[in-house]
Amino acid sequence: MYVLIFIVLLLVLIFGTFRLPAFGGTPSGRRRQRIESQPNYADGALNNLSYTPVKPPEVSYLDMIRGMLKKNADRKPPGPVPVEQPDFSPVEGVKLTWFGHSSYLVQVGEGGVNRNILIDPVFSTRTSPFSFLGTSNYPGTDFMVPEALPELDVVLITHDHYDHMDYRTLLQLKGKARRFIVSLGVGVHLEKWNIPAERITELAWYESLDLDGLGFTALPARHFSGRKFKRNQTAWSAFVLEAAGYTLYLGGDSGYDTHFAAAGEVYGPFDLAVLECGQYNAYWPHIHMFPEETVRAALDLRAKALMPVHWGKFTLAMHDWDEPVRRAAACAAEKQLPLVTPLMGAPVILGAPFPQRRWWEDLRKTDPQTI
Repeated sequence: MYVLIFIVLLLVLIFGTFRLPAFGGTPSGRRRQRIESQPNYADGALNNLSYTPVKPPEVSYLDMIRGMLKKNADRKPPGPVPVEQPDFSPVEGVKLTWFGHSSYLVQVGEGGVNRNILIDPVFSTRTSPFSFLGTSNYPGTDFMVPEALPELDVVLITHDHYDHMDYRTLLQLKGKARRFIVSLGVGVHLEKWNIPAERITELAWYESLDLDGLGFTALPARHFSGRKFKRNQTAWSAFVLEAAGYTLYLGGDSGYDTHFAAAGEVYGPFDLAVLECGQYNAYWPHIHMFPEETVRAALDLRAKALMPVHWGKFTLAMHDWDEPVRRAAACAAEKQLPLVTPLMGAPVILGAPFPQRRWWEDLRKTDPQTI
């Protein structure tokens, strides 16, 4: 009887926990019908263009857990990460400001009209549905708060994982943003968080939206989605942004595949590719890129320059905290591909010299063990 009571209480606790707002919603009704009508929908879920297991068959989830529990002193920086206080003054053209991991602001100025686009905002301490669970952000990287942002024309969300779509951040942004552009199905979470449906636009792969001269196109990525246990009920995407005469590839999360070359052929060349470069491991080789693959993807896209993100703020894998950018820098130099490496908060202005300071090397020198 005691065991039965314990099991019932545990089930009630789990059921109640997953009803918390941070977990978002589940697509239903017309939204569900639209998802099920997609050509990549089969067997109850959305699928990648290529077969994409989360892990190789020889790797167990226990192996992953053991790997994450292994000690590595270099998984976090030895001191506070240097940042620059952002300047959100409008510019004529396009300016990017990176806030760490995959969050950045794109400012577009054209003919005296200025627009602000925020991508995958996460300004919480942890990438988790709970404020008290999960790895904390690196010292120094909490320099940005939603209140300091300018008024936002668009919040763009590539997929619904916690390190790209943060409940607490979006609660603070819902009164500041005019419109939310998201991958197909992701709007169900926003509606659960009381963001009006009329301010949400969901794009399926290959769908486009022209918003007052800003062009958005959703394209395939090689990843997965889900805020609970059931995966791939909403889409994950890369986005092409056409603005002020420039074309940018906003990659979201993706493993390497042929979709990069396809995007380069149809939409390229790109003035800048912003691609994930971090949180990879041989235990999950298909859903995130190794740094050399990130460089290869940028070349496939016919990008004039690569800005690596998805690193520098959180530890979500086993590698050294700065290994992604070190490996990407070495490979990009070999391939003669310009690499854009701003301090968090520093401006990246298209058409101007790109920031290329190797600031992570200065930080490593503060660690006596690396001198």
